Amino acid sequence: MKSAKKIAEPAREIPVRKEADVLVIGGGPSGIIAALAAAEDGLNVMLVESRSFVGGNMTIGLPILGFLGQKGNQIIKGLPQQYIDRLKAVQAASEHRPCPLHMSLTLVEPEAVKTVALQMLIERKVEVLFYAFCAGVVMEGDELKGVIIESKAGREAILAKVIVDCSGDADVAYRAGVPCEYGNEHGGVQPPTLMFCLGGVDTEKLRTSIHQEPRTYLTDFIPAEYFGQNNQFVLVGLRNQIKKAQENGIHLAVERTILITGLRKGEVWVNMTRVNGVNGTDPGSLSYGEIEGRRQIQDIQRYLMEYVPGFENAYFLKTAPFLGIRETRRINGLYTMTREDILSCRHFEDAIAVASYPLDIHHPVGGGCTLEWCGDCYDIPYRSLVPQKVKNLLVAGRSISATHEAMSAIRVMAPCMAMGEAAGRAAKMAVRKGVQPAAIDVKQLQRELLEKGAYLRVDKEALATT
Repeated sequence: MKSAKKIAEPAREIPVRKEADVLVIGGGPSGIIAALAAAEDGLNVMLVESRSFVGGNMTIGLPILGFLGQKGNQIIKGLPQQYIDRLKAVQAASEHRPCPLHMSLTLVEPEAVKTVALQMLIERKVEVLFYAFCAGVVMEGDELKGVIIESKAGREAILAKVIVDCSGDADVAYRAGVPCEYGNEHGGVQPPTLMFCLGGVDTEKLRTSIHQEPRTYLTDFIPAEYFGQNNQFVLVGLRNQIKKAQENGIHLAVERTILITGLRKGEVWVNMTRVNGVNGTDPGSLSYGEIEGRRQIQDIQRYLMEYVPGFENAYFLKTAPFLGIRETRRINGLYTMTREDILSCRHFEDAIAVASYPLDIHHPVGGGCTLEWCGDCYDIPYRSLVPQKVKNLLVAGRSISATHEAMSAIRVMAPCMAMGEAAGRAAKMAVRKGVQPAAIDVKQLQRELLEKGAYLRVDKEALATT
């Protein structure tokens, strides 16, 4: 628990570690792609990451969701697809596989994610700094001039012409004074998950059992036929098995079994820990989440081995390197995406990405989840990446300007990667033109995105004449 006591920190000079054209804070899916896009034609770009590796949630055992739309067409392309192609070249990514529940899933090998992304960043001459996190900001009036980082070297400043906040928690934006929201109308946020991996799983027995005995092994929204056609898959459901286990004294915090087959034979990643009430911006709360998540793993493993076919001889392999956070802060931007924007498949004139993932809210209280699909896809507007009140700043990833409900749809990794590409290219344009990110020519940004292979639902002929 935090103490109410406070002390005064003496004023001091802080050394400037670096002056960059573009500074990206956060090396997750959006940050990697943002840095690659910004550095494409030779700008001086720096990427700061608090951990010892890049990749973010791509390294915790989750598949990448959202490359395909609800009609099966690919809607996330450009630099995100280039990254997947590099992973596939070393047998570290699957194709984009249609999924009745998640639209699509792309399996990736967590360790390769780190290596390949770092290779691509180095190739583009992005300066990567690990083991440092945003501790403050450098402001001149309403202009963000740089970020203060904290590391074992102490406090240092990094100055930049444009800063892209890909922290996932709006760390830079919040410290710069951008108005932010947190959670739903009651302050509740979607609970985090500590992923873990089991080996020795007979995935063939698992999928054929579901396919052949659908009444016994009932899945949520996913027809049994899906398991007859796919050797690698996501499983969601088996509620009856969970109920039986709970009746027999096994404590489980969720209502559904969620499993993801790995790229290696016999590996299954488990997405079943839930720790309600965790504040992903508070280290004490995060510590509790890690402790409680690890405690839950033992019961979940026992449940799987005793009640789910194929897990009889399973053994523990590894825990994800960190707690997977679904929701923290969201900025107030020039436009706030809403639930209605998602469900109406809304078009925006300033669209910079297209997404199709459903509203997917893991309830802040209890172990349930609510999903709603739009039937096709929807745009993400550039204005939602541009914060209110603060200049020289863009935000990409799950902390863009969106309501609690809308954020539940755009938070998955493929849309975040697409937002990262748009933010990186916009930052580059702002530096080259000598203007604020809010003042760039969005039509020019859209043209560049299309030229570089991104997918947008815009009139290409009309763009060509503007």
